[in-house]
Amino acid sequence: MPATPPPDGTYDTTSLRAAAIRRLLRLRAAQNLTHHDVRTVASAFTVHWRTVRRWMDNADTHKGTYTPKGRHHFTLTPAMHETLTQWHGNVTAAYRELAQRALLGTPPTSLATFHRAVGRELNHGQRAALKDGEAGRRRHDVHALRPHGNRNDVWETDHVEASVFVNVDGQRSKPWITWFVDHATCTICGLAVTPHQPGQDAILAAARDAILCGDHYRPFGGIPRKVRVDRGRDFLSTCVDEAFKKFGTELIVLPPYSPHLKGTVEAVNGAVKHTLFKGLPGYSHTPRSRRDRRGRPLWEMDELLDYETFVTLLLDWVDWWNNDHTIARLYRRTPAQAWHADLTPIDTLDAEDLHTYTLKDTGPALKITSKGVRWKSAYYVGDWMHGHGSAGEMVRLRHEPNQFHRVELYDSDTLAYRGAAFRSDEISPQQAHDLRNARRREADHYAAKARRARKNSKPRFVPTTVAQPPQPRNRLTASQAADQLRKLRTPPHDPHSEARPDLLNRPQPASDRWTPPLPGPKPQDTP
Repeated sequence: MPATPPPDGTYDTTSLRAAAIRRLLRLRAAQNLTHHDVRTVASAFTVHWRTVRRWMDNADTHKGTYTPKGRHHFTLTPAMHETLTQWHGNVTAAYRELAQRALLGTPPTSLATFHRAVGRELNHGQRAALKDGEAGRRRHDVHALRPHGNRNDVWETDHVEASVFVNVDGQRSKPWITWFVDHATCTICGLAVTPHQPGQDAILAAARDAILCGDHYRPFGGIPRKVRVDRGRDFLSTCVDEAFKKFGTELIVLPPYSPHLKGTVEAVNGAVKHTLFKGLPGYSHTPRSRRDRRGRPLWEMDELLDYETFVTLLLDWVDWWNNDHTIARLYRRTPAQAWHADLTPIDTLDAEDLHTYTLKDTGPALKITSKGVRWKSAYYVGDWMHGHGSAGEMVRLRHEPNQFHRVELYDSDTLAYRGAAFRSDEISPQQAHDLRNARRREADHYAAKARRARKNSKPRFVPTTVAQPPQPRNRLTASQAADQLRKLRTPPHDPHSEARPDLLNRPQPASDRWTPPLPGPKPQDTP
């Protein structure tokens, strides 16, 4: 791209002129000022020597400081600022209202002059704040870069929703990605993908993937000294806080509305959207044409990727980001090159030990019976339990957050690890599929009822072409209104509405077939 030529004219030399005039005044005060000195300053600024004399006179009237008068400009009054705020930064609309209220002076200021005054007194951020609020103003802020530091000094973590619809068990859904990014090298150390809104389990799964190194894990990882998180509810949970404290890692909770304080992971969020999601089928921000039918989904179900294929493509993109993508901040090196060039020692844990660090304690001790360990109305058994049933041994149960298929059991006295246990009465995949479909049908049924109720509760009015009070549409008669009121006042669980007319009433028992109870003793009258 060719360099832009400088604008015509000279740069602002006001401060330089002030410094030159101060020197001339000092020479005059010491009685060493000569006409040659004045001519030298005049030639430097390409002006006449009399102009320099006028600058010295100006400095004398302003206590020794050269202060040019400057050009007169039209300035906005407080009433103009208030009107501009009322119109959310619409300069033309504000000018029109000020003209109607005769607040533009005499003679009235032109629209072009008013536009120039707004552009001179309000910067881009202030005008964006009038138009879009605080979010618009923050887009024009300038932030300093953090010191890079060494690898594993600081990690940054965040959730990001994929801009791609994926076929998840026959339903279109947008997966969520949770990852940990090293700030110094921009390396993605670990991630976890969930087909729904993530929670504590996704954070801990991503943390385990980031900390472990070797085998099928990436060569990047270890235990970080600090982790920056936002104020998400799952990041602030007690389970996540305790897990990181056990690692000896400090959890830095950032103030709200400050994504620039974890700019490394935010840059990764933006990069995956522009370099991966835009090229995948099911991209949710694909522009629609006018021929698209209203209400029809942009992507058919058979065009979407399945969940496993999406995760595979995402992992391939992570490998490309770490090993092939160069970054200017890293002196045009890849994150992997920057990681291996840093000789800072890496602290890590074994997979077995790490699993115990990220488990949640359930509380009181439980007993091993002949059916296993009962917890949450289910029994958990393991092959190591043979020979321990019905012995009354007490164990403590720990599990991953929001996951109840597998639990870990520890001795209640010594807290020694005993082994894993699995739910014994797990439902079959077909039963789980049928249960999800039944719940979905019920949710759709009540959602349709809620939409109809909201539509009926919203008043409708006839269109008007003149200024008049709103006229209701579809007015009811008094009898129709009373009938609808009677239906709406009927409780939702009215026993009469649930009556079964196909059932016969029970016959009344004959009085001669039953022995009546004996009368009780009469109460004694107290004096």
